[in-house]
Amino acid sequence: MFSWRPEADRGASVSKLLVIIGSTRPTRAVDLVSPWLTRRTAEHEAFDAEIVDLRDWPLPIFSEHFGTVGDFNDPTYSDPIVKAWNSKIKEGDAYIVVTPEYNHSVPGGLKNAIDSVYASFAFRNKPVAFVGYAGGPGGGIRAIEHLAHVFIETEAVPIRNNVVIPSVNSAFDEQGEPVDPVTKAAADVMLDDLAWWSAALEKARAAGELAPGILRRQAALAAPK
Repeated sequence: MFSWRPEADRGASVSKLLVIIGSTRPTRAVDLVSPWLTRRTAEHEAFDAEIVDLRDWPLPIFSEHFGTVGDFNDPTYSDPIVKAWNSKIKEGDAYIVVTPEYNHSVPGGLKNAIDSVYASFAFRNKPVAFVGYAGGPGGGIRAIEHLAHVFIETEAVPIRNNVVIPSVNSAFDEQGEPVDPVTKAAADVMLDDLAWWSAALEKARAAGELAPGILRRQAALAAPK
């Protein structure tokens, strides 16, 4: 029987966890998932969790450029809600993105919300985990795979262990708990991994961060030859 006892104290620090709800459809199935996930995150001693529902953030279609951003040290953006969204994301030390799967990928509104975190580098050097769900057997795994690639580009740290919920419409009992014990076990593993990475990356950020790669590359190209 395999066993593992982590050396680190799970309760050593508390990280601000933002749980981003990625579906905005009126009949969305995430409303079956989010009550359970909210309870799980609230019970975990490493996190101060907050639900961030994209229904509450009617972001415009991404249209940022250097002119709308203004001063990179205090960006203005094209719309006040975009500035507020960047500020909200910057509050987080770690993230869980909850996503359905649309046409083998993520909802357009979720991708737009990630794209809108522009110039603030708010996801940078922070861990992100994923909870995927679908009406079919895939459970959102292809959406999760796409999101991992997207978050690498934001310079976030996507973690390997996530939660996949197939057949979501029958995945929870009358008490709102998963009928498959694998779902509960996967959530525990995900949250513990996310807590470890959050603590490690908070320590690393406090010790000093490199400037974003795109800015360092621009500086190198602009330097006298």
